[in-house]
Amino acid sequence: MKDMSQEQKKTQEKELETEVQATPEAENESREESSAQKHESKKDKKEKSRIEALEKEVRELTDKIAKEKDDYIRLMAEFDNFRRRTSQEKLDLVSVAAEETIKGLLPVLDDCERAMEALAKSEDSQAAKEGTELIYNKLTGYLQSKGLNRIEAKGTEFDTDLHEAVAQFPVQEEEMKGKVYDVVQTGYTLNGKVVRFAKVVVGI
Repeated sequence: MKDMSQEQKKTQEKELETEVQATPEAENESREESSAQKHESKKDKKEKSRIEALEKEVRELTDKIAKEKDDYIRLMAEFDNFRRRTSQEKLDLVSVAAEETIKGLLPVLDDCERAMEALAKSEDSQAAKEGTELIYNKLTGYLQSKGLNRIEAKGTEFDTDLHEAVAQFPVQEEEMKGKVYDVVQTGYTLNGKVVRFAKVVVGI
């Protein structure tokens, strides 16, 4: 029994020694685990901070791109407006130049009309009449192709948008009152715009 007791004591002493020896190793392992956790925590924080910085940079770049895109769209719109305005100004310039040229030819038309009226009453040769009429028809044909049209005034209601009254004439016919009795000078429109008012005599 004594031997057994001694053996048990020895066994217990060995177990105690083993436990004592194991304790520092366990502490070391625990320290290592704690250090690893701290390292992991620092690494996570560093990674999180880096991700936040990248996200911030992405937001800034996105805002910058959006602003650049908006500026580009505005610039294109301004350029388009400038191009349209320039084109319109060129068209207006050409139109004004053409209008002035055609207006300068209107007295020639008047002279041709007077010449034909005079020739119709004279005993001159038929060739002179036909030649003058040919010139007049060619000239009026060309001007009509450019948008020139006569204002047919005689017998129509007096219209201040088309006619310029130079005289009044008392008429017997009731239906001619307030209407154009006679045309002193032919009026013309160019592409729908009055370039010369018809000078007329109005019946009263």
